[in-house]
Amino acid sequence: MSETPTAGPRPSTEIAYNLTLSCADRPGIVAAVAGVLADAGCNIVDSQQYGNPASGRFFMRVAVSTGMDQAQLQERLRPVAESFDMEWGLHREGAKMRTLLMASTSAHCLNHLLFLQRSGTLPIDIPAIVSNHTDLAGLAEFYGVPFHHIPVTADTKEQAEQQLRKLVTEHDVELVVLARYMQILSNQLCTDLQGKAINIHHSFLPSFKGARPYHQAHERGVKLIGATAHYVTPDLDEGPIIEQEVIRVDHARSAEQFVALGRDVEARTLAQAVQWHAEHRVLLDGTRTVIFN
Repeated sequence: MSETPTAGPRPSTEIAYNLTLSCADRPGIVAAVAGVLADAGCNIVDSQQYGNPASGRFFMRVAVSTGMDQAQLQERLRPVAESFDMEWGLHREGAKMRTLLMASTSAHCLNHLLFLQRSGTLPIDIPAIVSNHTDLAGLAEFYGVPFHHIPVTADTKEQAEQQLRKLVTEHDVELVVLARYMQILSNQLCTDLQGKAINIHHSFLPSFKGARPYHQAHERGVKLIGATAHYVTPDLDEGPIIEQEVIRVDHARSAEQFVALGRDVEARTLAQAVQWHAEHRVLLDGTRTVIFN
């Protein structure tokens, strides 16, 4: 008796890609995309989609494996992308995103990102660290990342931003992370970096502006503190939100403990946002984000 042959494992030479797309919602998008991928010999490993009835936009992230190289697969996908007027991208799974980090004097967010990158759990390459102070030069040296001190004053702000732009170009930077960088970027720079710059701030202390916000919160008896990671826009601290986290505090906590707890939350929240962005899990929907976990 002959046995029915079973399908063997797919070739080990296959490459994994993530396809992300958004477009006006209408029938046939999923079928069209799946058809092109099938015709190209792709194996769909995971597929997530979301249609927002409020904005009328459709969002999709598809993980595939294939023996086809990236350029060939892009050419296969281009006609369907054009027919649906898609904003789309095809990204190789596991490719590390070129990420420039910016910080001022606080080390907690910068150190957390550097540690996660060094340990291999954050899929980014860090070609440079930029600061308007020299306090963190030693930390950069410890991790072996070039440190660029670019002072900023009212008179030198434009020149400083030109230096930053030069670094972004020279190092093929794909993402800029403001890891407690305490300078406001110009409207033009925010616009140029739209969707490619992430900031962190103490989102759950909105009533306490200026210096020492955690101390102000402590004086007012706040019960929740937290952080928000968001994309940078010309509207200060109002960009599309990627991740948020809160923790409870009470009357027994000192102001210094508020600060310490807040730093931990900020570091975790920013790192999660950077990871999702680097893995191409975040799609912009106007002033909101769609995140495929």
